[in-house]
Amino acid sequence: METRINEQIAFLKEIDALKSINRATYLANRSRKENSAEHSWHVALFALIFAEQAKKEVDLFKAIKMLLLHDIVEIDVGDNPIFGNYNANTVADSEAKAADRIFGLLPADQASEMQEIWLEFESASTATAQFAKSMDRFQAPAQNLISKGGSWQDYDVTFDQVEKKVGSQIALSAPKLWAWLKPRVKAFLGN
Repeated sequence: METRINEQIAFLKEIDALKSINRATYLANRSRKENSAEHSWHVALFALIFAEQAKKEVDLFKAIKMLLLHDIVEIDVGDNPIFGNYNANTVADSEAKAADRIFGLLPADQASEMQEIWLEFESASTATAQFAKSMDRFQAPAQNLISKGGSWQDYDVTFDQVEKKVGSQIALSAPKLWAWLKPRVKAFLGN
């Protein structure tokens, strides 16, 4: 039992590093950019608050687990903003290695469970993962609207980019949220 607890503590100690990974998205008050741990907490709350938008087959508890775990790999890889310039395949390979290393700190049964949850989120292969992805995609533009443009200004983002990279994912599992967000983004970005 002591070995198991030691492994769990080692994992929890390691993921504390997520608090040091800065993201592109600004806090609502624009005082600074959020870190990945704050993002994970915030987007998990988005799923809780917008649970009524989920399809009946969505496992909300599992979606929240996905959202708390989905960016843990950024400890090794860093944040790659959706509108940034990077090779998606290279990032995916690096993230898979990071997931192996970080989840591998846990006892084998928990490591396997957490890795499976992370992989399900990444593949968006289930209704639960699609809902979790839609919350992840919804949070940043909602935050950008609240912070008066936030990272959109940093990346010179257009409405078409938001619609293509973010809107389609939101619409897949939370179409009412995309219907709410779309005109606001379009009015703000004006293009």
